[in-house]
Amino acid sequence: MAGPYKEDHAMYAIFETGGKQYKASAGDAIRIEKIQGEVGDQVKFENVLAFSDGESLKAGTPYLDAATVNATITDAGRGKKIIIFKFKAKKDYRKKQGHRQPYTEIEVDNFTIDGKDYGEKPEKPVVEEEEEAAAEPVTEEKPAKAKGRAKKAKAAEAVEEEAKEEAEAEAKAEGAPADEKKPAKARAKKAKADEAADEEAKADEAAGDKAAALTKADIMAKLDELGVEYKKSAKKDELLALLK
Repeated sequence: MAGPYKEDHAMYAIFETGGKQYKASAGDAIRIEKIQGEVGDQVKFENVLAFSDGESLKAGTPYLDAATVNATITDAGRGKKIIIFKFKAKKDYRKKQGHRQPYTEIEVDNFTIDGKDYGEKPEKPVVEEEEEAAAEPVTEEKPAKAKGRAKKAKAAEAVEEEAKEEAEAEAKAEGAPADEKKPAKARAKKAKADEAADEEAKADEAAGDKAAALTKADIMAKLDELGVEYKKSAKKDELLALLK
């Protein structure tokens, strides 16, 4: 059958495979029922039901003679899982199983009708490196994270400004430049803090050693001297806490 066909001016073919019919143009990527072949293999479908060159339509009875759809296998896999559930009322029968339908993805290259090739795959636009970089999604920093960093930077700036003002005030009082006084003061302050921490650690260690050397009877005698009430069944740690 041939003749004017004005409803669709695009070149396409309707072919059959795996018990299903597909309409495709050159360059189309479609998924069909699984067929034999590896990715990159060339395949031909000979069950062509109809072909339109954009001006006329040819239909077969049921297939066109000497007509093929030429394609390339681009992918193969399995589709999304579907759940199949069966039951029989009042029979205590339940059966549940999943299924993933295998598929083959092809890209249509062209058509061969009566020994003549029709259709060409559209060329993919060449994307330059700059355009690819522009097309890539820009990962924006989360507002909460950015806010936290800004807050931290602001706090550090405030501490530094305060230390600078304090150094300037002391330098002004002593008649020395602020830049010269700040390092010396910081070192002295740090040394003093370290010394105090060491003394406190030594005192705690000495107190702990002394408490560890006492027996429970010694602690109870000491509590009696101090007039502190306690339970005789109390543990040594509880009695030591009363001494403190």
